[in-house]
Amino acid sequence: MDFLLQIVEWFVRLPFLLQILFLYILVINLVTFFYFGFDKMRSRFKERRISEKRLWTLSLVGGTIGAFFGMKYFRHKTKKVSFQIGMALILLCHILLLYLCYIYMY
Repeated sequence: MDFLLQIVEWFVRLPFLLQILFLYILVINLVTFFYFGFDKMRSRFKERRISEKRLWTLSLVGGTIGAFFGMKYFRHKTKKVSFQIGMALILLCHILLLYLCYIYMY
């Protein structure tokens, strides 16, 4: 319980815009994770699938980590090498963007 309290105290001390950014990243990754699971479920039942374009878009706007966890947890899109390479490139771009933001700020 102390650990959770420390996290909350740390979060409250952050600047407001950084709090918004953290919440956005958390939510978009959760949404992306569940979209991968939903798509996997629909594929099992031979129902209309979620488009790859939507999965790519969710990943591109910040949900890459959720996409990777969704791919691993639901074993979805793991055999499609082009999809994995695309996700890795998006993650690389996100890491580069964070690095550039960090350099710009400090």
